[in-house]
Amino acid sequence: MLELDLQRASQAQGPSDEAFRRWCELALRQRAADSEMTIRLVDETEARELNHTYRHKDYATNVLSFPADVPDDMLDIPLLGDLVICSQVVAREALEQGKALEAHWAHLVIHGCLHLLGYDHIDDEEADEMEALERELLAELGYPDPYADDDVDTPIKDICKDHE
Repeated sequence: MLELDLQRASQAQGPSDEAFRRWCELALRQRAADSEMTIRLVDETEARELNHTYRHKDYATNVLSFPADVPDDMLDIPLLGDLVICSQVVAREALEQGKALEAHWAHLVIHGCLHLLGYDHIDDEEADEMEALERELLAELGYPDPYADDDVDTPIKDICKDHE
């Protein structure tokens, strides 16, 4: 069972609570244990501040993933971590990339959830595995391949800028 704390700190519109839950549950279904996580929707000012504080990058990014740092003696608690998503950046990227807004939201939420599960895209092999899983999950939702229209083979590192 998923316990999802959805915090809407941005004035920008975002998907419904039900959509967020559906996307998270799909991304987390491989996890047999209960899960607790937070998604915080923020404006560009907060996104920029967090990105600067934690990654030393001075711009608002689309999604930041903060996996829970649980001590070994407490590993049985279901806390996965937090996602911070900048609503304005998601909307701007969807428009610039010619993607349906809902599909882009789903992609970034699933991508962030996979980070909370320990997936990464630092090296090519990990990136290929994560990208394949994203494609599979998004296809189950009826969304197109988010990487299909990349004329220049945009790597996953450029979709999610968590590891620049």
